[in-house]
Amino acid sequence: MPAFSTLPLAPSLLVTLGELGYQTMTPIQAESLPAILNGRDVIAQAKTGSGKTAAFGLGLLHHLEVKRFCVQSLVLCPTRELADQVANEIRRLGRGTHNIKVLTLCGGQPFGPQLGSLQHGAHIVVGTPGRLLEHLQKGSLDLSATDYFVLDEADRMLDMGFQSAMDEIVEYLPSKRQTVLFSATYPKEIEQIAGRVLQDPVRIVIASEPVNNLIQQRFFLLDDESQRITATELLLLEQAPESAIVFANTKRETQAVCDQLNAAGFYAAALHGDMEQKERDETLVRFANKSLTVLVATDVAARGLDIEAVDLVINYHLARDSEVHVHRVGRTGRAGSSGLACSLVNKNEQFKLDRLEDQLSEQPTLSPLPQQQLLSTTPPRPKWQTLQIDGGKKDKLRPGDIVGGLTGEQGIGGDQLGKIHITPNKAFVAVYRAVAKQALAKITQGKLKGRNFRARLLR
Repeated sequence: MPAFSTLPLAPSLLVTLGELGYQTMTPIQAESLPAILNGRDVIAQAKTGSGKTAAFGLGLLHHLEVKRFCVQSLVLCPTRELADQVANEIRRLGRGTHNIKVLTLCGGQPFGPQLGSLQHGAHIVVGTPGRLLEHLQKGSLDLSATDYFVLDEADRMLDMGFQSAMDEIVEYLPSKRQTVLFSATYPKEIEQIAGRVLQDPVRIVIASEPVNNLIQQRFFLLDDESQRITATELLLLEQAPESAIVFANTKRETQAVCDQLNAAGFYAAALHGDMEQKERDETLVRFANKSLTVLVATDVAARGLDIEAVDLVINYHLARDSEVHVHRVGRTGRAGSSGLACSLVNKNEQFKLDRLEDQLSEQPTLSPLPQQQLLSTTPPRPKWQTLQIDGGKKDKLRPGDIVGGLTGEQGIGGDQLGKIHITPNKAFVAVYRAVAKQALAKITQGKLKGRNFRARLLR
């Protein structure tokens, strides 16, 4: 792949790319960036994790005029989690240019503070369709000077029912603008949207790579449908993963599987589109902290999430198409590590296995399930537990403050602390389960930055 230095990027961006260790481009960056930097509309088909955020992020930063303080770029994302990731990546890429302001506008957050932030202005707005449309309708967001528009994960926005909101948002944008659309798949609905919102676009398709050969794939034959939950329990007990994702095809199925796993003693939580944002945020933090062993998720809910490699992926049902299967399996074995993906198959799903052959390095074979005696085994408890503190960035809390508060006099050891994640209003800390109550008492009975904060252990 060519180096970033071969592109006509602003010098400050090239310096930052070097500092971040970005030397050569990924395929989607090499194909799309020349057209984006040249001001062309682009429609690109590439899977999540292919480097597309840097592609459109570098484009908008290259064209940005810092002295022109207005919303020059709008990035539309399907979920708050993806919007936060995109905004953070743009800030990282743009850190070499002073005074760039990136603002996120997403649902599930208070409306008032967003109004205040908009009054102070921004160069780049990243947000979700519902909340962006709300601001536009109230007149608190002005897009009259926006000349760069990004639709990120456009297919997922359609899956989530955002088509009418997307169309309405486009009506607020100037007709003379550059538009970039990224989508993992290219159904006819995406083609129709592209025809409405893009002008003479450059079309780019990045073929999916075969599944990582370091990921072992195993397929298990079921006698009947009632065996699926038992098979899932057996695989979890046999592998005893520190973290695992079980992929289900529907929201109802996701919740039912999660409830059954919890009833069997596993530390599981569901992730699907019917959840409140607060519950969704807490679930993701607990899973990232490894205070939750099993995440049961739909494909729509899991796409775009920045989840580190997991030990085990279980396909409760085979995915409806091979591209989705590759994406699921790719959640394990990341960054060159090995992983395991197990798929449950009944006799009527042979045609789905046949479709997967091109994605696999060898012919899929069906294996027998683990021995039933494993069901008498007690699922292991996670080593970590998550402590939530009712204070965050707006209270000037930093990781060092929390570490100091927990490890001070009569506190816990530094090696008993895990990940710390701080949001505007909350802080989440992974602590060893054995000292979780001690850590809770240390926060609630002590002070951070000279103040008292409420806290609780997430269960």
